[in-house]
Amino acid sequence: MSGERQARIALVVSSVVALVLTGLPLPWTLDVLRPDLLLLVVIWFALMRPRSAGLLYAWGAGLVLDAFRGIVLGENALAFVMIAYLVHRLHLQVRMFPLQQQCLVVLSLLWLYQFTLFWIDGVSGHPLTDWIRWLPVLTGALVWPLVTGLMGRLVTRG
Repeated sequence: MSGERQARIALVVSSVVALVLTGLPLPWTLDVLRPDLLLLVVIWFALMRPRSAGLLYAWGAGLVLDAFRGIVLGENALAFVMIAYLVHRLHLQVRMFPLQQQCLVVLSLLWLYQFTLFWIDGVSGHPLTDWIRWLPVLTGALVWPLVTGLMGRLVTRG
C-alpha cells in the first residue's frame, strides 16, 4: 500500500473517530474540558501531511461538524479553513519546533479558532460570553503531544 493511500485512509479513520468522540456524551464537568479533537486532527494533517489534507478537507470537516452539532452552517467550516490555511503556510517552520513550542503554536491556533466562533456567534445573534468557552483551548494544547504520538503511529503503521 502506498504511503499516500495509507495517509488518506488514516485521515478518514481519524476524522471519524474524532467526530464520534466529539459526540460522546460526558458529564458536564468533563464536557466543558473536551478539546476540539476534529480540529486537532485537521491541524495534524495540515502540519505533517499537507498533501493528504488540504483546505477542501478542512472545509468539509468543518461542515460535517456544523451539521453534527446543529449550529450555523459554515461556522466551523470557515474557522477550520482559516486555521488550516495558517498551518499550511507555516508547516515547514512549525514542524521543526520542539514539541513544547508546537503546543504553544497549537494553543494560539485553537485560541484563534475559538475567537472566530465567538465573533461569528456574536454577529449571528447567539453570543456566548462565558469564560468556560475558552477551556478547550487549554485542554487541546495539553492533549497535542498525545494526538501527535497517536496520529504518527496510525499513519506510519503498515
